[in-house]
Amino acid sequence: MNEFEINIKAKRYNSIIELDDDERRVLEAANEATKTSYAPYSKFNVGAAVLLENGEIIAGSNQENNAYPSGLCAERVAVFYANAKYPNVPIKVMAVSSAVNNILNDSEVYPCGSCRQVLVESENRQPTKIKLIMGGAKSVIVVDSVSLMMPFTFDLDKMMQ
Repeated sequence: MNEFEINIKAKRYNSIIELDDDERRVLEAANEATKTSYAPYSKFNVGAAVLLENGEIIAGSNQENNAYPSGLCAERVAVFYANAKYPNVPIKVMAVSSAVNNILNDSEVYPCGSCRQVLVESENRQPTKIKLIMGGAKSVIVVDSVSLMMPFTFDLDKMMQ
């Protein structure tokens, strides 16, 4: 047996104002997207937004359905819409945030495992890394690549060996 560790580097900010202009714009779009969430079951409103290389910001929100798991997370709504509208434009930054009763949660929110897998595959399809911003009203965490959030992804190359 060989034991090993996996470590990731992340940055924590105490406020959105500490982010650069692009990061702040995409997180503000994610915050705003929480208001379009359809979450009558969980009451947990999630917003996500992606900033594309062409400067366009695409937002999405979670959409629940009582025929679980027919709903979709905010991150996948945003990524799939961006890829459908601009199939060859890389994603530079993704931001995600959450709210309850239209009040942003104090702490940051993290993508679920399914969203992490989709984000890593999206990153693998393009020549550049996707920065991930996980926002809260009182703290923000930033990682420089979505692949850092899921080191053991399901990968077609490994499947074909």
